[in-house]
Amino acid sequence: MLLLLFVDLDPDLAVLRPLGGFFVLRTAGEALQSLPTLARAYGNPVPAGRADPLTFRVRKVADTLRAPESRIAASVAQQGLAARLWSVALGCAALYGHLPDLDARLLHWDPDGSAPDDLWLAEVRPLPADPATVADAVLHGHLEPLAAALNARHRVAAGLLWGNAGSALAGAARQLVQWARAHGRTDAAAHAHALTAELFAHPLLAGTGTLTGTAFRRRSCCLYYRVPGGGLCGDCCFTRAPRSSPRAPSE
Repeated sequence: MLLLLFVDLDPDLAVLRPLGGFFVLRTAGEALQSLPTLARAYGNPVPAGRADPLTFRVRKVADTLRAPESRIAASVAQQGLAARLWSVALGCAALYGHLPDLDARLLHWDPDGSAPDDLWLAEVRPLPADPATVADAVLHGHLEPLAAALNARHRVAAGLLWGNAGSALAGAARQLVQWARAHGRTDAAAHAHALTAELFAHPLLAGTGTLTGTAFRRRSCCLYYRVPGGGLCGDCCFTRAPRSSPRAPSE
């Protein structure tokens, strides 16, 4: 029988800190007052004269990458935020055995920050960390409204965005499992692996690719190869970058 070594969900989520930037979730600071919530980012664009944090983020990524199309930058921005959300959720589930309430109204975000995305949680409210609760928190609470906003504002196809979500989940799980095994936490590694497999059975993720152990091969392309100097990601559906500009799978 596998013994799971959980600790209480502390107010600072300190157990996540050794895992690195994608997993850390800050719970205090001036940002809670000065930065928008993710709920605001996902909502309808604000009236003229006020900043739209999601569009601001996409433009920032586009400028940084010199992306030739806004939907490329939107794809990259979405995958980065998805990776952060999955990392926090999986890390808490595997190491605490609980999930903090990740309600988009409680999570503050700096759209002008560097990667990984800067996130702050206004209040730590413990929830169970079963697959249904994790899926509800990340898939339904964040990735669905984020995909809808990006599709409406930047015409990014749903298949591409859900492929990004699957890729981000697999990447977060792979990093967490590697860390756990390296630090003698085989219980956390096994728990993370099992939770990830159950999440990939969810209808929104089931068709995004193939998960084999911690390896993932997606069925869509994130478009990063179209960035100047960019190439194919390790889990891309392509084996070589297209020379012309056909629409990639699931665009």
